[in-house]
Amino acid sequence: MKLLHFARAAAALVGCSMALGAWALGDKPVKLIVPAPPGGTMDIVARVVGQQMALDIGRPVIIENRPGAGGSIGLQAMLQAAPDGNTIVLAASNVLAETPQVVKMPFDPLKDVVPIASVARSGVVLVSAASYPAKDFQGLIAELKARKGKASFASYSPGTVSQYAGLILNDGAGLDMQHVGYPGSPPALQDLLGGQVDIMFDGMLTSTPLIKAGKLRPYAFTGKTRSRFLSDVPTTTELGYPDLQFRGWVGFIGSSKLPADVLAKLHAVIEKAGQAPAVQQKLIDVGLEPELSVDTPALIAETRALSERNAAIVKKYRIQAN
Repeated sequence: MKLLHFARAAAALVGCSMALGAWALGDKPVKLIVPAPPGGTMDIVARVVGQQMALDIGRPVIIENRPGAGGSIGLQAMLQAAPDGNTIVLAASNVLAETPQVVKMPFDPLKDVVPIASVARSGVVLVSAASYPAKDFQGLIAELKARKGKASFASYSPGTVSQYAGLILNDGAGLDMQHVGYPGSPPALQDLLGGQVDIMFDGMLTSTPLIKAGKLRPYAFTGKTRSRFLSDVPTTTELGYPDLQFRGWVGFIGSSKLPADVLAKLHAVIEKAGQAPAVQQKLIDVGLEPELSVDTPALIAETRALSERNAAIVKKYRIQAN
């Protein structure tokens, strides 16, 4: 029996090695499209994982930033390339489950593209400037109620969880805040620090450095369990807002026309790169939770569930892109 298990394990290893080797034949670079500007969550993950992939397969992995239209420009560029695994996308799940709720896409994000693998998870944290009067969540709610009709919340883009979360808190706590949408986290955080807006639900990657620097005050984390990076910050569930659950995956996306053998080879390459200790540490260093999954059917099911949940939020609050 032990010999049988050993033989199966050896065969699996040989199969993985053959997959890596077969995909690495030739000298054509792998194009990894990032549907966002340089410096953000998706771009950082692409460069960290892409560098390791290049070492593993012995071929260049070229990062190409194609921002715009909520991610659809980058995804469309990938779909226009041959579905041979040499052109794929590194993105966050929001480009499939959030943005399409308010931005019309020239393709079906749940049919024409497919999540290949995830390598990390990213959460959302409720923050204010460190100089804001409220010291904790209960104090924050009291302060916002005292300024009812005058307080505001920022989002890093209309039609994203940054806006969804603010609207849910607004509704649940009866705050009557005004929404102010921005083209990304940096300008929103700049106005938050300057006192032009009161609060913001922001991604961990952009807020964590400012929290550590003492410039932002965190009040709540939108996950079922506390963040490893903010262990003293309560979750929204702990605080009585279980509907405020926003934690998405960051990973690779390809065409739904990818052949099964190519998809299997991509799984092998991404899994090897994602398991590298140096890659996992770099992801942790920038505030992401390493979480590798090459279970494409599970990622498809999760993304579809997120999309349906977000569609209901958009409908309830009549959210529009502009």
